[in-house]
Amino acid sequence: MPNKMTERYAVTQKYLMTRGQAINFPARFFNTNFKKNEVFGVVIDIPMSPTVLTSMVCFINGAANLYFNNGGEYTGASQKYRNLVQATHTLVANAGQLIPKCEKTKTYDLPKGKTHNIFLLTKNAIYKTEIKPGIIPETEPELRTFYVLYQRVLNELRSCQLKDDAAARKA
Repeated sequence: MPNKMTERYAVTQKYLMTRGQAINFPARFFNTNFKKNEVFGVVIDIPMSPTVLTSMVCFINGAANLYFNNGGEYTGASQKYRNLVQATHTLVANAGQLIPKCEKTKTYDLPKGKTHNIFLLTKNAIYKTEIKPGIIPETEPELRTFYVLYQRVLNELRSCQLKDDAAARKA
């Protein structure tokens, strides 16, 4: 039996606050009149290693940011990179298909082990489900599709980071 303490990620107060603000982000900040269960935002907790946890925050307007459990972050890329905006918008626009696989939640526990926590933000409620990467059954096409879409956003974010790093080295 694994030790419960080793399953928990060490996190900073800044990370917990930023993640909490993202999960509870109000729909009214967008110039759209969302239907009650229309997804306008997605927060995905993604374990990167036994000690590194990131939360990817995506909104319908194409904004995508990464927040790390050590307090680090990568933000603002969607203001510069169109491919990121398109991938993020596609993810959020398709997220509603996942609602039947979710439960309404008012608690936002951090993931344990390698499980990815997914929070879907709607005007009506916050929905949660989990994905265990590598073992998504073929009988769960919505989860498989959603996983592919958020991996695409992650890849775009990584590409943006590399471009930003290269530009910073040239400057």
